[in-house]
Amino acid sequence: MFNHIRPALTLVVAMTVLTGLAYPLAINGIAQAVMPDKANGSLIERDGKVIGSSLIGQNFTSDRYFWPRPSATGPDAYNAAASSGSNLGTTSVKLKDRVTADVARLTATGIAQPVPADAVTTSGSGLDPHVSPAFAEAQAVRVAQARGLDPSAVTSLVAEHIKNPDFGVIGEARVNVLELNLALDAM
Repeated sequence: MFNHIRPALTLVVAMTVLTGLAYPLAINGIAQAVMPDKANGSLIERDGKVIGSSLIGQNFTSDRYFWPRPSATGPDAYNAAASSGSNLGTTSVKLKDRVTADVARLTATGIAQPVPADAVTTSGSGLDPHVSPAFAEAQAVRVAQARGLDPSAVTSLVAEHIKNPDFGVIGEARVNVLELNLALDAM
């Protein structure tokens, strides 16, 4: 009987070592050698302290900062442990009411109509760190006024932080909110 079980046990052990240890260690080693920043979470440091990741959005609420798109992970937070979409469909009254309230809130802060779609809709993960260039540009006047800066200088800063689609065709133009706000603080 052991003659029948031994090959199965040997195969389980071999596949566990191969797929559970060797392969992950090899891929991690390659990633650390080729792109260590990305392999370690694309962390952003300031004064030797990690303040965020360029891959996960953060909630900025002050008028002195550019705001991210809404997050579906919680009422006012980007909670990486609760990554998900809202699962509210186009016929949802709750979604319609939230979007209407967000449009009214943004319009009251000086953003002109039409409000960019990403300003009032969540991403699929609820953690998107980017906004569209249109949403970033729409906030430039508010941020400039709150900081006492020239609006054209803030608009130029936004233009400097626009990332074009990868390879010119994958994705859309975008602005990383955390990186933009850090550059704003450095002005």
